[in-house]
Amino acid sequence: MKTRVFVAIAVACVLNAPAAAPAAVSLTALEPVHEGVASCSGSTCHGRSVASGPVVRQNEIFTWQDRTSVAGAHSRAWMVLTQPRAKAIATRLGIGAPETAPECVSCHVEAAAPGRRAATFQVSDGVGCEACHGAAQGWLASHYTTGVRHADNVARGMTALEDPSVRAEVCLNCHFGSDKPGQFTGHRLMSAGHPRLTFELDLFSELQRHYDLTPAYARRKALAGGVKTWAVGQAKALQRSLTLFSDAKLGQQGVFPEYAFFDCHSCHRAISDDPGARPTFAFNPERPIPGGMAPYNDENMILLAAAAHAAAPQLATRFDQDVHGFHEALAQDRGSAVRAADRLAKTSQALEAAFAASPFSRAQTFAMLDEILGRALARRFTDYAGAAQAVMATDTLINALTVEGRLDKTAQARIRPHLERAYQVVADPRSFQPEAFREAIEPVSASIRMSR
Repeated sequence: MKTRVFVAIAVACVLNAPAAAPAAVSLTALEPVHEGVASCSGSTCHGRSVASGPVVRQNEIFTWQDRTSVAGAHSRAWMVLTQPRAKAIATRLGIGAPETAPECVSCHVEAAAPGRRAATFQVSDGVGCEACHGAAQGWLASHYTTGVRHADNVARGMTALEDPSVRAEVCLNCHFGSDKPGQFTGHRLMSAGHPRLTFELDLFSELQRHYDLTPAYARRKALAGGVKTWAVGQAKALQRSLTLFSDAKLGQQGVFPEYAFFDCHSCHRAISDDPGARPTFAFNPERPIPGGMAPYNDENMILLAAAAHAAAPQLATRFDQDVHGFHEALAQDRGSAVRAADRLAKTSQALEAAFAASPFSRAQTFAMLDEILGRALARRFTDYAGAAQAVMATDTLINALTVEGRLDKTAQARIRPHLERAYQVVADPRSFQPEAFREAIEPVSASIRMSR
């Protein structure tokens, strides 16, 4: 169920979007050459049809190009640009063919300038290996040389994706947006039919994972663990959102604010002229804004507050105050909002650093679950986006506890049916009801308390 909701909520953009042609993101002349997926696909490297490698699976290309699973979504990124939905979106936007439009190819094709593509690079590969692992010119040869350490490859340009902060920076560029040309998914693009974007680093990582977390992996690279990856990802997502909001080129569209930063369903609700009709929005006590004003999408703020209170209590009060101050400033003027966004982003950076240094004990992880599912935070889940994040976060943390041997599988099985019912409540944003969600998470919380 978790995977189904993820596909519906989170990566429809990857599964339904087309890819690119020569108009890739422009890079500097010093950018290393992208060698292409073919350079990784030898049978002694990553191109086997079965996972039979002694150290790594060696069937990573097979996993990447799986046409039937979420794990193969990156390889389909360019192909979806050739499909009717992408063409309809491009027509509505007036940007020409999606296969070549910068607004599309900047994320649906690996960002390599035409002059920095080797003969083996193919635009039709979509989001290939080097989109995440870094342009391979400097490290490809050393990568398969005996005795070379992972740190040596990183020094030559490989991206250190084992570091959650680094990985989040890479993933967020397309799965949330960036200030790079063509990589900001604004309200105009979504109103033309592009899926809404959301982000959860650990979930995204697990659904795309093509490696095994073995002792050999841990010796080569640091193992962050699911809890740390989730917490750092929440902090990074909030920082990215606030940074883009503060950008004068992105924060406004003409006389209007850029609506992509605000909660979609606070506006996209049924409108009625019936005198007896009641407003469908729910009052949120943590948003000091006038009724009828579109609220900022605070899904990451809510989850980050839970992580802060459990794992970084020395920063929790400051974070709560900055969140309150940011919402309050939104009701004043843009200058005040940008200044408040900067303060909140700095606090989020401090939380990220605290999380990176935290061992995230069993007690801390259960404390985060208590925060997410507790009554104090539940009143903030008035909107679909935050509620969906809460269910995914609960699933992520429960799974991490199980994988790390801190929760037995019998307890996990006892929690699972309640969690599945919570997923059903957030399966369709059009039918989301805050009270129904709060009722659904109560038995999840109770079953987790029994499992301690």
